[in-house]
Amino acid sequence: MSSLALVDGNSFYTSCERVFRPDLAGKPIIVLSNNDGCVVARSAEAKALGIPGFAPYHQVEALCRHHGVAVFSSNYALYGDMSRRMMQVIARWGVSQEVYSIDECFLGLDGITDQRQHAANLRADVLLRVGIPCCVGIGRSKTLAKLANHVAKTRPQCQGVFGWDWLTPHYQDLLLSRLAVGEVWGIGRQLASRLAACGIHSALALKHADAANIQRQFNVVVARTVAELNGEACIGPDDIHADKQQLISSRSFARQVSDFDTLASAISHHAARCAEKLRRQHGLANLVGVSIRTNRFREQDRQYRGWIVVALPGPSSDSADLTRAALAGLRQIYREDCSYKKAGVVLMGLGSTTHGQQSLLGSAANPRRQQLMHTLDRINRQFGHGTLRLAAENLHDGWAMRQELRSPRWTTQWDELPRVR
Repeated sequence: MSSLALVDGNSFYTSCERVFRPDLAGKPIIVLSNNDGCVVARSAEAKALGIPGFAPYHQVEALCRHHGVAVFSSNYALYGDMSRRMMQVIARWGVSQEVYSIDECFLGLDGITDQRQHAANLRADVLLRVGIPCCVGIGRSKTLAKLANHVAKTRPQCQGVFGWDWLTPHYQDLLLSRLAVGEVWGIGRQLASRLAACGIHSALALKHADAANIQRQFNVVVARTVAELNGEACIGPDDIHADKQQLISSRSFARQVSDFDTLASAISHHAARCAEKLRRQHGLANLVGVSIRTNRFREQDRQYRGWIVVALPGPSSDSADLTRAALAGLRQIYREDCSYKKAGVVLMGLGSTTHGQQSLLGSAANPRRQQLMHTLDRINRQFGHGTLRLAAENLHDGWAMRQELRSPRWTTQWDELPRVR
């Protein structure tokens, strides 16, 4: 019988901050979103204080000061590198590994006899080598492994490790009966409402539902979830890592922006970020959408929202091609009499590099340009995002997001490495 483990870093962003700040052990920590807007991550101590997730920071700022909460701006360079290190260590403990998100991965455990001790040793190794505490949930399917991880994380007596099959069938069903159907992996709010209308309110009710009926009323994904709850592994990598049909990069500015050069730098940055994501999924884009908008909460300002879609001469994933098209679109929608709060780029009409149809009018892909993009991506992965970038991204730095509380990028920037005295 095959077994899967879901390994999940506990409060990952705040744990990354604590690795290089041992003085924060046992103290409440929160991490803020782009431009220091909302609370996106909380340590267990911060949750215990009643600080809500995704609350605007200005609403909890006084509470944080009163309780001495350590507050950090998002440090994505640090979190991404710590994730890479954690996944490398975890990979040593499984037959196979499938990275699911920045702080989660599935691990194959076939052939490992004492899985309880194996998982405990895995946790200890990650903590020793990376400094990130994690929990391990084991099950016969990914959905059951996710549920087991939830048990491992919420019940202290489990000591961070739990296997679904360690429970008797009676207690498995008892636990599922106490779990709302919306808490099951892959069942979102809208699906939960539709299932509730059919009388399915709990995870146990979904487990006992007729899979054929569920597929007819909903879709094959929900039917697979029914099978997964019954211990049948049927969700593969392609089901959770399907290539995206649109790629978006956008951000609000730290301050109002009115000049074209500043907007052009932001649009160039977003186009380059989308191009990097596109190459990662071996895709090509045919259309580039560009959007700019004013601050809708400032009623005294002139309100404007510009949007345009630019067609490429031929499908491309080249950063220069996509940026050139995005800037051409920006020139058409830019208005000098407005102050802008947000800008973004959307890549659409996506296809595959292996199955895409070449344009009769567009030029064939240039192997030297493809090699250049490959080199750019490799250097940025090795030395940190933004090490190499297009010159257009540096026309002006006034669009950069607010990160007044960011910690040093301890592992990716030479001038911010930790110093031992």
